[in-house]
Amino acid sequence: MVNKKSKSWIIKKHRDPFFKQAKVTGYRSRAVYKLLEIHNRFKILKPNSNLVDLGASPGGWSQLASEKIRNGKILAVDIKDIQPIKNVKFIKKDFNLAETQEEIARFFDNKLDIIVSDMAADTTGNKDLDCIRTNGLTLDVLSFGKKYLKPGGHLVAKLFMGTDFDLVQQNAKKNFKKIHFFNPEASKRESKETYIVCLK
Repeated sequence: MVNKKSKSWIIKKHRDPFFKQAKVTGYRSRAVYKLLEIHNRFKILKPNSNLVDLGASPGGWSQLASEKIRNGKILAVDIKDIQPIKNVKFIKKDFNLAETQEEIARFFDNKLDIIVSDMAADTTGNKDLDCIRTNGLTLDVLSFGKKYLKPGGHLVAKLFMGTDFDLVQQNAKKNFKKIHFFNPEASKRESKETYIVCLK
């Protein structure tokens, strides 16, 4: 039996214009429109680029990347399964493991142009804890970018406004030439998420 809270969530979901549009266009999630807005603003998805999508499941961002990138290589990484996407290689591994990061570097022959991540930690019901855990993942992505992203490359990652936000900002300013924060219209109004866009 569906409780009132679940029923309300289902109704909201089906009224969501981005959810509807994703269904019509065949995208795997509404989140694809967040990356599309980021690309339209910052022009990060260039045709000859090499891109890794960290925490890629269910694959919406990789889908969009495969449409925009014609001559580069695309790699999706997640601990969850992803259904195949044309022109995208998938590895089912934890990107935080040293051997996974080395495998990613080898795949691109150390020529990585773009890192994107829409990762968020599984929610616990404690908003402060969820914020800390997700922003911890963002710091991990920034650390990976510092080590493996080419000069002139772009990094896009989700983070939450709140605990550890300043720590993420300080880390990005220290290790990247330029940083911007961007709030896509496709983000849900009640969400505290924002995206950091970095140029190395």
